[in-house]
Amino acid sequence: MAIDLSLLDADQLVAATAPRGPVCILAGAGTGKTRTITYRIANLVDQGMVAPTKVLAVTFTQRAAGEMRDRLRLLGIGGVQARTFHSAALRQVRYFWPQIAGDLPWRLLDNKFPLVARAANASGVDSGKDMVRDLLGEIEWAKSNVIGHADYAQRIAGIGRTPPTDPAKVAQVYQRYEELKTSPEGMLLDFDDLLLHVAAALENAPAVAEEFREQYQSFVVDEYQDVTPLQQRVLEGWLGTRDDLTVVGDANQTIYSFTGATPDYLLNFSRTYEHATVVKLQRDYRSTPEITNLANTVISKATGRAAGTRLQLEGMRDPGPEPTYNAYDDEPTEAREVAAAIRRLLDSGVPAREIAILYRINSQSAAFEAALADAGILYQVRGGEGFFQRGEVREAVLQLRRAASRTDLPDDPVTVARAAFAPLGLTPTEPEGAQARERWQSLNALVDLVEEIVRTREASNLQEVLVSLNRRAEAKQPPAVDGVTLASLHAAKGLEWDAVFLVGLVENTLPISHAIKAGDEEVEEERRLFYVGITRAREHLKLSWSLARQEGGNKNRSRSRFLDGLVPELEVEKSPQRLKRSRTCRVCGNPLDTPAEKSLGRHTDCEPDYNEELFAALKRWRLDVSRAAGQPAYLVFSDATLLAITEAVPTDAPSLLAIPGVGPVKVENYGEDVLAVVADFL
Repeated sequence: MAIDLSLLDADQLVAATAPRGPVCILAGAGTGKTRTITYRIANLVDQGMVAPTKVLAVTFTQRAAGEMRDRLRLLGIGGVQARTFHSAALRQVRYFWPQIAGDLPWRLLDNKFPLVARAANASGVDSGKDMVRDLLGEIEWAKSNVIGHADYAQRIAGIGRTPPTDPAKVAQVYQRYEELKTSPEGMLLDFDDLLLHVAAALENAPAVAEEFREQYQSFVVDEYQDVTPLQQRVLEGWLGTRDDLTVVGDANQTIYSFTGATPDYLLNFSRTYEHATVVKLQRDYRSTPEITNLANTVISKATGRAAGTRLQLEGMRDPGPEPTYNAYDDEPTEAREVAAAIRRLLDSGVPAREIAILYRINSQSAAFEAALADAGILYQVRGGEGFFQRGEVREAVLQLRRAASRTDLPDDPVTVARAAFAPLGLTPTEPEGAQARERWQSLNALVDLVEEIVRTREASNLQEVLVSLNRRAEAKQPPAVDGVTLASLHAAKGLEWDAVFLVGLVENTLPISHAIKAGDEEVEEERRLFYVGITRAREHLKLSWSLARQEGGNKNRSRSRFLDGLVPELEVEKSPQRLKRSRTCRVCGNPLDTPAEKSLGRHTDCEPDYNEELFAALKRWRLDVSRAAGQPAYLVFSDATLLAITEAVPTDAPSLLAIPGVGPVKVENYGEDVLAVVADFL
């Protein structure tokens, strides 16, 4: 069947119909790169330039490979191999192994952790979970950069990379790990070994290289800005002296340098292949012009080599709402306001599955999980476990349970929590190692949660805190396809939604603190990560940050440097209490000084402008309902929502529905009861 090329725009058409040979497609976010390379493959086949079974398309993820196969199938093209680098290498090693190693048995090592732990222990290196994970990541990075254990210490000294421990010790662990994979019974191969063996076979075994190159004649590589030196070596082995290669990428979206990925091969393509066809795709069909303009502004400030090949996105959709910027006093307030904004989107008809909250680090999800649960909004955490399912959080809760059984500890759950979490990695300052940092962030978030539970009088002792934590963990709605997505910016790569909330945009989070310490190159990668987050949004984009971590905390955070020049200083950032904030009186708005006043929520001599008896009655009703349902009280209504009900004194369902924090589901579940309680005080 003839391929209908009329569906492509002018630039996509040039890329799709370019003759066989080297083609470089510089494709910006939302510009239809998958459509373009799919049509390129289909056109090559349709024109008789290559048989479909002779094409190997390499993608970054299995999901992308599946999508490419599906699209080719719809175009009537079957037989094209679409795989990730590792999947293709695994298939090739299985086929060629007898020619490479004879009858030596081997099997795939899918869990490297135990062997790295043994290697660390044998080398006299800390074999705790965090260190082992960091060592494992460092070994993977070294292998991706084609650096052996013998050269590791010397090579790392010249590039300014910070290893998890002494470079000589890392090299020793690396060496022992490789030795542990070999035994008289056979070999264990990790995923990087698959690539190494394929490259070596193609370079050193002419018969293997000839057979493979006869099988595959045309190659397509997606996300070419994220290939590693090892993957490039494999690609060159596949090609041999040929140049029938199409690559697709965007240097502005290079966000995996920590794994060894580099955009150099993409940026050097026209030098490597002087007769290459180079096409830029800059028409953005995903996002509104307002969003593409913001993306262009952000990336226009980039520095470094990639800046010279910057793509200027052109929004092709109809105009939409301008991106919004909001600063909040603290993280819980930011989370509640984001949940309220999501409720408004849901009520306006935006499906939950088309809404995402994106953040820099996984520990940031905790506040938003709680706020969404409080608002009765289903959600799913992508690219990571829910907060209470994380290993370090489960371990910390276990330590709290052990502490609760003792009688010699102070009657202060927050102090006990900090002490209990210290052996688990809660140090006074954020540590250096990647795994240690992630653990520290989760433990810090859990301490904040304990402090919030105590401060809001949800619990007064450690046993009650544990009950509250357990209820919160159990009350989390399970992941649902129709739920709002929570994801880190890295996990969001390659995805898109109608509405995106970019949250927690503060210095030392975006850019992350260790990138700031490392220097300009790492900070520029953080800028690209911000750019990727912006370009995930189709129509609604809301950016926010908070000035303090906790309610009532010091407002000493600064907005991300990447927001400089985008939005003027907001009112909340101009507050004279910017650096030090106390809880304020609900009546007069002035700071509260004594614990009794903070507990009451007002000065003792300030007459409340709401019915305190009604407020107390609503709280008693909420407690009864939550106990009967076996769930925490905040899942019924938050204190803030109950106070709003008290102040508004609703008399019917429409007036109740108009109150912030009260949605249709809440009205359906609790409306009659709430109105009955209010009626007693009219």
